Amino acid sequence: MTLDAAAQKSTFLREMIGRGHVYQITDEKGLDDYAASGVACGYIGFDATAKSLHVGSLVQIMNLRRLQQAGGKPIVLMGGGTTKIGDPTDKEKSRPILTTEEIASNMAGIRKNFEPFLTFGNGPTDAIMIDNAEWLDQIKWIEFLRDYGKHFTINKMIAQETVARRLRNEEPYTFLEFNYMLLQAYDFLELARKYDCRIQMGGSDQWGNIVNGIDLTRRIIDRQVFGVTTPLITTASGGKMGKTAEGAVWLNPEMRSPYDYWQFWRNTEDADVARFMRLFTDLPASEIADHAKAEGAAINDAKKRLADVATSMLHGEEEAKKAAAAAEAVFKGGGSAEGMPTFEVERSLIAAGYPVLDALVAGKLAASKGEAKRAIGENSVKLNGDAVTDAAATIGETALDGDGTARLSVGKKRHARLKAV
Repeated sequence: MTLDAAAQKSTFLREMIGRGHVYQITDEKGLDDYAASGVACGYIGFDATAKSLHVGSLVQIMNLRRLQQAGGKPIVLMGGGTTKIGDPTDKEKSRPILTTEEIASNMAGIRKNFEPFLTFGNGPTDAIMIDNAEWLDQIKWIEFLRDYGKHFTINKMIAQETVARRLRNEEPYTFLEFNYMLLQAYDFLELARKYDCRIQMGGSDQWGNIVNGIDLTRRIIDRQVFGVTTPLITTASGGKMGKTAEGAVWLNPEMRSPYDYWQFWRNTEDADVARFMRLFTDLPASEIADHAKAEGAAINDAKKRLADVATSMLHGEEEAKKAAAAAEAVFKGGGSAEGMPTFEVERSLIAAGYPVLDALVAGKLAASKGEAKRAIGENSVKLNGDAVTDAAATIGETALDGDGTARLSVGKKRHARLKAV
């Protein structure tokens, strides 16, 4: 599909296409006409499988932001109902089943991820957050099958790539998972019926599910609705966006500190800087074009600009400044810095000699003592800038500065501050 941003009437599609958010559209002209005609309403669903979303979901959050910036109304659909099944799309095996209590706890954490990016309220273009358990928990199974199941053929359902791949590989695909696509289609129908929501957005792997919802909505209430998918976001080297050696880049500060979040963007590959600026910031096209021309040291300036803006959007300008200052202090070989991730250790443990292995795990610089020991063996661990070569090394009072802190590092990019309390 060849998409031309300049050819669109609506601000929404011009921005979405121009910034690289669009992979496929079910009806480009129809969606453009709808988005240009008034307050366009669109939604994206997010299942509550963890206490936070991660950077891999950020492009979808930005889709909703683009819709609101263009004068539309975004709906954040929380999957309080669908999470009980778990989206099998693009998964090689079944998701673990979560309890109702776990789902509620995860939803409470995820809600925080949207507040920096969207304006919520009761106005015509204010975002709203809805839980699909409102209607899915009320479904009567026989009536649902009679009214909606008859519109889905097994032939079409098993032709979807995720199902077909599992069957090809003789991997289990449970009847529970098989129902997920019906429920997602029903979500679109319910939102169209209750809120006149006409747009569903999602990743490219959601195309089949989105089309199912469009077809069901047309059949049941004879309303035209639209689907938009985003491309799979990978790095220039082919890696999955948001995956690092330390794991997922979470959006909640309790799971990924503002400092580490800043560092993630600062470490963007050279070839990705301008593209990520278009996707994940509101920087104007003219500034992004200038950064795209950067060479040599100027590329590092562009990366810092990306890190500053992306971190400010999520955590606020003050936290972004702290993170940048902390990174600068580490780069120059200075002492501890305020914005660096900090963990506390009782002073009595320091006085007795606190094992470096324990400190690396407590500071989340290693997942286990075994991993910490390997890092020391690879000569990548430093205490206050000095190499640690003995896995039995300890941190004592002499390692603390006047503020009672010491700096630990693994490699050049991972740092944490120990504070004695």
